[in-house]
Formats: sequence, structure tokens, C-alpha cells
Amino acid sequence: MSGEASAPGASPRAPRPGTQKWSGTVAKKGDRAAKEKPAPILTPVGEEEPKNPEEYQCTGLLDTDFAELCTRSGYTDFPKVVTRPRPHPTFVPSASISEKLTLDDQRLSASCSLNSLESKYVFFRPTIQVELESDEKSVKEIHIGGWRVEERILGIFSKCLPALSQLQAINLWKVGLTDETLTTFIALLPLCSSSLRKVSLEGNPLPEQSYHKLMAPESTIAHLSLRNNNIDDRGAQLLGQALSTLHSCNRTLVSLNLGFNRIGDEGAGDIADGLRLNRSLLWLSLAHNRIQDKGALKLAEVLRPFELTHTEVVERRRLLLEKGTQERSRSEVVKKEEKSGSGQPPAQGTLKKDDFKASKGKVTIPEQKPTKGKGPKTGVREKRSTLLESEQLVAETTETVSPLLEPVEHRDGKVFMPGNKVLLHLNLLRNQITEVGLEGFLAAVQYQAQFTQANSASKGPVGLLWLSLEKNCFFPQCPAYATIQELMLPRDPISKAEPREEAALAPST
Repeated sequence: MSGEASAPGASPRAPRPGTQKWSGTVAKKGDRAAKEKPAPILTPVGEEEPKNPEEYQCTGLLDTDFAELCTRSGYTDFPKVVTRPRPHPTFVPSASISEKLTLDDQRLSASCSLNSLESKYVFFRPTIQVELESDEKSVKEIHIGGWRVEERILGIFSKCLPALSQLQAINLWKVGLTDETLTTFIALLPLCSSSLRKVSLEGNPLPEQSYHKLMAPESTIAHLSLRNNNIDDRGAQLLGQALSTLHSCNRTLVSLNLGFNRIGDEGAGDIADGLRLNRSLLWLSLAHNRIQDKGALKLAEVLRPFELTHTEVVERRRLLLEKGTQERSRSEVVKKEEKSGSGQPPAQGTLKKDDFKASKGKVTIPEQKPTKGKGPKTGVREKRSTLLESEQLVAETTETVSPLLEPVEHRDGKVFMPGNKVLLHLNLLRNQITEVGLEGFLAAVQYQAQFTQANSASKGPVGLLWLSLEKNCFFPQCPAYATIQELMLPRDPISKAEPREEAALAPST
């Protein structure tokens, strides 16, 4: 029997009593074989080894790229990318339709509503909604709301969003942002396409209120909405400093929405200080805040000539000296070129000496070419076109000149500079302003109306075109408010377009 057990090719048998030494020998051989040749670990059927997200090359299709990157990062359940539903047009039944739904139609409708319960639950699942361009392929806007966007998701966005060449806007509504995740979000913005100009972060209150980081000098955001974020006077102070200080200024932000916050008089004053030297912001909303007369008077003050502080006067003198030095050095260069190249026409792009004298103290703004084949715009389109033209005018300014170099007026030993006439839209709806604050805005509107009449030949809009002061602590029939409305009515593009619309709709006689 022992010879049969040890014969080659014989199948192993269970050891009998008294053969412990033999079985132990086999066990030692097995251990040695296991050490020499480890058994391979096979991947179970239907499962794959986790892949490295860095190896994936994004294709520009957000649904495909996001799903693949989430899977590679270890997510088993992640939001889906869906097309944002468009509002359905209001159905107006015709007078000729008199048929009613039959009983069968009503039963069918009831059964369909019962069967759609599952789809209603699916509607509330986290999604990434996108708006597409006219080609129905390129993503134009991204809307995320109602679910928490964590650091890992932002890391995935930093890989798939740069591949979207037509991306224009990112809207994050109640996504649980923190000051840390906001920093991560800001870091991914420069990676995206240059067409990304609009960011909305509504319903994301932050403990440190670090929203001002979105308005850094290197930021490319043109439209920023920070509604309903519990921003108080401390946050407004940081935002005002981001608009402008004595040595820095945001030159890209065109519209800023700070509605539905907790900004009071101090915060409104800080934002007004930011408007003193800012010449790019066209649209500002402070609706539904806690601004009273003190803050309203500060905002109205920067819309008409205001007195420069001592530090501003010192900085103005420094800039004037620096400008004079630069112009003298340029004129010397022009003289040398004229002597060395006598009898030859000046090189292209070289300014003559007379040109420097004529352009002293002036800012050259490139003229806009008229559009051919287009009629006058009316209604809301005209208002939008005015904002877009003004935005283009700001963006096309070739030479950046500090507002402190604008022509000033000396009165009683004090220096007054022109007020901010770049801001076109100011919304102060539903604050706590009384007739005292109204007097300040009345003086500002009267000044801007006189300035516009005196400079009617200037290109583009100048000064406020729209001012909202409704639902504050004064009677709508008070004289100051009535005068403001009378002065603003001819400046509003919509009110000026209404007569043309009525004339176009009127039947010909």
C-alpha cells in the first residue's frame, strides 16, 4: 500500500492512523511550493481593476467624460448629466375649441399620473443640468443645485470642464460650498475656456465670506451673482475693496448681484468706496438688504462730483509726475527718430510730437463701427444691447488710465473729481431708505442729467439709465421720488422704446 501511495501519477489518499509523519512531509512541500510560486489572484467576473483618472483623455462630451471620471475615481452612484428643461410656452385655447375631455380620456390621464410617480422621484435625484448651443452638442451653461459638491467632485470638474470649448456660465445653487471648496473652485476657473464669463453662487453662505476672491485682479469673471448668501457688512467691505482701492482695481466685472443679503449702512458705504475708482462695473443690485439713509447717501455721493481724500490727492500728484516723465521720454525718442530718419515717412505705429500734445490728459476710446442692415432695437432688446455695447466699450479701451487722472475741479482749497458715470443700473429695491436718502439720489440724478445734456455728442450712454428705489420707507407720492422718476423716465431705454413699439403695432390709416 505504501508503494502505491508513493507511485507517480497515483491520486493522493487520506492518511491512515499512524502516518502523521507522512502527512506532515506533504504539508511542508506544499508550503515551500506556495512560497516559490504564488497563486495568481483573478479578477472576479464582471468587475474591473480601478483605473487611474489621470490617464483618461476628455472628449468634450460632458456626460461621457463625467461618468468615466467618476467611475475611475471609485464612485458607484453619481449624478447624471441631463439637458436643462426649457419652460413650455403658455397654451391659450382657441375660442373655436369647445370639446371637453371624455370619460375615457380622464381615466387615461389619471392612470398616467399614477404611473409617473417613479419619474417624479427621479426628478429630485441629483443631476448636472446643461444648456446646449444651437448645434445641440456644445455645452453653453451648467446648472447644479440641491446637492453637496465636494472636493472630489471639483477635482473631476477640473479635468472635464476645460474640454468644453463653448462654456459660458456656471451656476451653483445651494451646493454646500465652504471657504476651502470655494478656493478649489476658483482655481479651476482659469483652466476653463476663455468664453466662461458668468458665475452664479447663490444660496451658499460661507463663514469667512471669502467671495471677494472671485473678484481678484486676475479674474476674468464679467457677471457675478451672490444672492442669498447672508453677506453682512464684513463681507461687503471685502467686496468693496475688491472693486477698487487706491492701488488696485477690478477691470473685468461688469455686473454684480448682491440681492437678498444682510448688508447695512457700513457695507453700503464700503461698496460706495469701491465705486469711487472703479470704471468697469455697469450693473449693481443691492435689493432686499438693510441699507438705510446713511448708506444711501454714500452711494449717491459717488454718482456726482465728490471730494478727494488726502491720500487720493497725494496719489494723483504721483501719477501726474509719472505721466509727465513718460511723455518727456517718449518725445525725446520721437525727436531722435526724426533726426536719424530725415526725409523718410515715420514708421507705422509711431506717433508724432504734435500727436502727444493733442492727446495730453485724454483717453482715446476706439470708435464702434455701425452695424449694417440692422434696424433699431426696441424694448428689452434695446436695454440689453445698451449694456453689451457699454461692456464692449469698457473692454476695448486700449490704454488703462487711472480715474485719478480725470479732469478735476478746485473749490475752496479742495479737489473734486467727477463722479462715477460708468454705472448704468442701480437696484435698491426693498431697503430702509427714507426721504432723507432720496434727496441724495435726487441731487445725483439732477447732476447726471445736466452733464448728459452738456455732453450730448459723446458716444455711448453716460450715467444712470435705470434706478430702482421702490418698496422703501417713503410714500411713492413724495415730491423727491416723483422728481427722480421724471428725470429717469427719458433716460430709460425701455421707456424710450415703447412709443416706437406702439407706433409699429398701430394699424395704418
